[in-house]
Amino acid sequence: MPAHAEAGGGRRGTLAKVSLSSVSAAMAEASTYPLDAVKTRLQLRRSPGGAGGGGVLRVAAELARDGGMYRGFSPAVLRHLMYTPLRIVGYEHLRSTLASGGREVGVVEKALAGGLSGIAAQVVSSPADLIKVRMQADSRLLSQGIQPRYTGITDAFTKIIGGEGFRGLWKGVVPNAQRAFLVNMGELTCYDQAKHLIIRKQICDDNLYAHTLASVASGLSATTLSCPADVIKTRMMNQGKEGKALYRNSYDCLVKTVRHEGVMALWKGFLPTWARLGPWQFVFWVSYEKLRQASGISSF
Repeated sequence: MPAHAEAGGGRRGTLAKVSLSSVSAAMAEASTYPLDAVKTRLQLRRSPGGAGGGGVLRVAAELARDGGMYRGFSPAVLRHLMYTPLRIVGYEHLRSTLASGGREVGVVEKALAGGLSGIAAQVVSSPADLIKVRMQADSRLLSQGIQPRYTGITDAFTKIIGGEGFRGLWKGVVPNAQRAFLVNMGELTCYDQAKHLIIRKQICDDNLYAHTLASVASGLSATTLSCPADVIKTRMMNQGKEGKALYRNSYDCLVKTVRHEGVMALWKGFLPTWARLGPWQFVFWVSYEKLRQASGISSF
């Protein structure tokens, strides 16, 4: 049987994978969300330099003091209920299609499958991501005694549609999709390749150890590739419709960020991003693989 042979196929198998990936994603998001809040606050800072350890600790202390560690958590979970099942199941479907006839799927094909699945998933879930970013950014206002823009998900949806139009929910969707392509190209391809390489080289069986090693490798790969796009995406999405918007488009944001803050500013938030992606992927992949096994579905 090929390494990627699928069990539990058909509509029931697909629905099971959607449900299991949603549960695993919610668990991973809940356990690592404070690190995402730190990353977002760092990326919104417009000061020269990258993301040193001292900056990370200062921002974490500020968020803890302001009570902003879990601000925006509800839209973050809502996003993952759409984003993660679409990209995971989409990648597996494309991989299975490419592997028809028993042929070996190449790493470039896997990378494209991961990237395209990520784009599709992110376009669908972009409104929830927009609200999450803005609610996280608003935690700074609370520390200054200023009323935040939104009181919750429903209020955010209503105000954004009323003030910016329905299309305003997809503000920043281009850099968002670019980031999703890079993240999933790095994460899914690296996890897939690393896990099966570990098993094929008999370093260990298809178990917790293999899943842990593969998740660490994929987290580093995804973070390195996606951090610049993540910085641009975060800054674009935080802009409202006000006339004082700093950036006209993604390219303008890229140029101004590098010009005023230096090229390393594109990797602002790298440490908390990697620190989050590692544990996030560990929790996600280990729980997802275990849930698949318990449900009678073959390993990813």
